[in-house]
Amino acid sequence: MTTTIPPVKTEPAAPARRGPASTGGIRRLLSGTNTELIIGCALIALVAVAALVSLVWTPYDPVRSVAGDRLLLPGPEHPFGTDRYGRDLLSGIMVGARITLLVGTVAVAIAAVIGVPLGILAGMRAKRLGTLIMGGSDVVMAFPGLLLAIVFGAVFGTDTYTAMIALGIGAAPAFARVARAGTLQIMKTDYVFAARAANRSGFAIAIRHVLPNISGMIVVQCSVNFATAVLAEAGLSFLGLGTKPPTPSWGRMLQDSQQFLGSHDYLAVIPGLAIAIAVLGFNLLGDGLRDRFDPKLRTR
Repeated sequence: MTTTIPPVKTEPAAPARRGPASTGGIRRLLSGTNTELIIGCALIALVAVAALVSLVWTPYDPVRSVAGDRLLLPGPEHPFGTDRYGRDLLSGIMVGARITLLVGTVAVAIAAVIGVPLGILAGMRAKRLGTLIMGGSDVVMAFPGLLLAIVFGAVFGTDTYTAMIALGIGAAPAFARVARAGTLQIMKTDYVFAARAANRSGFAIAIRHVLPNISGMIVVQCSVNFATAVLAEAGLSFLGLGTKPPTPSWGRMLQDSQQFLGSHDYLAVIPGLAIAIAVLGFNLLGDGLRDRFDPKLRTR
């Protein structure tokens, strides 16, 4: 005689409770966020907002002189005070941010357009042509960008456009070196060997394989050179070789404040802080991007 064991009814397990989907995404984002990248983006955003707002609005006319408002201390009417000509310092800082970003953008664009193709070509043609390109790059690198801008100013005249072109040419060798170093690594990979075996042209290999894989290095170099261009533009304006008056420039604001040091220090402190914020922001952005793009330096 056999006994039949009734089947045991199993209830489906209750689904595990999960928090909101957005909470997990935010946690993952914050856990992988680089502090330097956040601070750098915040500082750059501050400068960019000031530049964009100055296109449509400034508290006062930045080039209008008011004799009765000379050397006013920071207050409700003029938050940053006024200079020796009675011009509002806040309005000048906002317009100066526009000039600073313009010079940095154009200079970096010129350097990248010149340096990146030459660096890729030098990396793909590592023999005579590569040696010739890098030799010319070393010659240009022997002249600092600031010195090159001074020479260009003496030959072609001192203005913003001359400074942008000179700074761009002076920074091109740095882009060429970075692009060449990345290209040499990419050219040793299996997929490049496969592309060569498939009779792909050198131009196609450079566009499809080399350039996308070195783009991270180029972006980091752009950020670093942007900070250098900002500092160089301020130095040229301080020397009277950059942006011409009456257009406001942070470097010339520093130059005008020299005779008032000790009595009206805010005239030097405010444009100096503006330059420091811009340079620090782009340097921190470059460090954060480097940690993102370089697997050896990426924080976990």
